[in-house]
Amino acid sequence: MVAHGTPHTYPVGEVVTAKGEQAQKLLVVFEGHLVIRMDRGAGSHKIFEWRGGDVGGVMPYSRGASPPNDVVAEEPTAVLMVEKELFPELIRDCPAVTAKLVHSMIDRARQFTSSDLRDEKLVSLGKLASGLAHELNNPAAAVLRSAHLMVDSLAAAEEAARRFAAAQLGPTQLAAIDTLRSVCAWKSTQEVLSAVARADREDELAQWLAKHGIDESCAAPLVETGVTIAALEQLAEHVRGSALDATVRWIAACRLVKDMSDEIEVAARRIHDLVAAVKGFSYMDRAPTPGPVDIGQGIADTLTMLSAKTRAKSVEISVDLPEDLPRAHAVGAELNQIWMNLIDNALDAVGPGGHIVVSAAPEMSAVTVRVIDNGPGIPKEIQSRIFDPFFTTKAVGKGTGLGLDIVRRLLQRHEGEVSVDSAPGRTEFQVRIPVHAFPPH
Repeated sequence: MVAHGTPHTYPVGEVVTAKGEQAQKLLVVFEGHLVIRMDRGAGSHKIFEWRGGDVGGVMPYSRGASPPNDVVAEEPTAVLMVEKELFPELIRDCPAVTAKLVHSMIDRARQFTSSDLRDEKLVSLGKLASGLAHELNNPAAAVLRSAHLMVDSLAAAEEAARRFAAAQLGPTQLAAIDTLRSVCAWKSTQEVLSAVARADREDELAQWLAKHGIDESCAAPLVETGVTIAALEQLAEHVRGSALDATVRWIAACRLVKDMSDEIEVAARRIHDLVAAVKGFSYMDRAPTPGPVDIGQGIADTLTMLSAKTRAKSVEISVDLPEDLPRAHAVGAELNQIWMNLIDNALDAVGPGGHIVVSAAPEMSAVTVRVIDNGPGIPKEIQSRIFDPFFTTKAVGKGTGLGLDIVRRLLQRHEGEVSVDSAPGRTEFQVRIPVHAFPPH
């Protein structure tokens, strides 16, 4: 090594190996600091480094892959350089050194793989957190708004109930009131009222209320109920004056409280479903070990996580997931990582108003999942590179270039495979996952 190596010093900021270039020298680092940094959407950060005692550059038996970004000296760095052309002689004359270098190369590859997977998981976690925060915002705001309004509604209902009780109505009048209450207890939702139709109906009810000396604000809670002018007229035949006013106020207040409680229930159920989807997607309460995995449920949870992005781009997603899909023997969180990357890429590929099809079907001893989008397609000349680490067609900060590489690696761990077929207007990613026979749930 001493006889054939060349000492060299890199000043701060010098590029040792440029992005895309293959290293031509083996570098034994005596002192200093060599770093590869990448911008994966949250600013530049370190993904790999070499310090004194480390070996970098190209090594015997390595594939000669190029770095994902420039290798830069961040401190004055002293190295011993050995040219790649000397490797055959090195392998022949220094087998002990060669063995050490091969082990070092394997450790470096393992470290790169581990770092890539960790970083991609962090990127996915960021997407997950962003989507979840957006999805939780609306139902949480609805709960807060309805709970606040319910305080005033309950007070109004109590006041109306006192006035109603003070009216001391007879059996015939109470029967007429019960009839109207039963009509107001259900909503006329056979068809959703447009804003114009709703305003017209509210005006009609308000005119009738004003004609009978009743507060017109009672019209709003009654708009979407089954109440009609004829039903109100029938009530007015039996209940008159202040008793009629107290009755309608009480019925409207009760209806408003019921509407508020319905809104809180719907919003709370939405929050519960979102939390359940997050738990299902992340497998947060399960050990990261292989087991029976419901592929269809995993895809459904993933689509829930991406629903905010789907709506933001007005993308239509068609889903065909049979309920009787056989289960895979896999790590569920890792399969969901695959679905997240593929569907998220499809969302990035299509324009506003685009269309994506997600389907799954059993095929012999496997389940085949297809993600098809109607985006512009992947050019033929780069289709063979899209599964390479750090290769991306997205703008800087928009893509890590790791998504499809992670998909490929995770599928290899599960004995699965992924392929792509792309043309302008149609790109299909096809994932094949082996399945096993499991007892029923």
